[in-house]
Amino acid sequence: MRESIDVLIDKYKNNLFVIAFNVCKNIQDAEDVVQDTYIQYISIKKDFESEQHIRAWLIRVAINKAKNKNMTFFRRNTLPLEDYMETLTFESPESSELFETVMKLPEKYRVIIHLFYYEDYSIKEISDILKISESNVKVKLSRGRMLLKNTLKEVWEDDE
Repeated sequence: MRESIDVLIDKYKNNLFVIAFNVCKNIQDAEDVVQDTYIQYISIKKDFESEQHIRAWLIRVAINKAKNKNMTFFRRNTLPLEDYMETLTFESPESSELFETVMKLPEKYRVIIHLFYYEDYSIKEISDILKISESNVKVKLSRGRMLLKNTLKEVWEDDE
């Protein structure tokens, strides 16, 4: 199965951008990663089993490209997290606080939490995408939740 690139861009560009930004923490790099991911899709002559397979493949490629981008010595136009936060709008202060807290998590927890809660992937699907065991996904998800809980608990206790 091959999907038209126009259809894929319409469906997944925002998801891929958020995933790339979670890894790169830089708008320009995340945009480059999304573009490179689509270029790679166009370049390969692979048939996919289903639309879910295409989606998982795009996400895996975007994560790998974002990690590679982070390893380069010269990172162009780095935007600090605080500056990026000022450009976003949230429904409530709690949503803003939660997003900021998630973005400060270590990458190994942040990506899994994003895939699980924002992309609605199951543990097994995350395991397949990241090429790690299901138990490893569960452990990282649990540890990420615990870090979020402790961080948010401290913030809420300070507010009282």
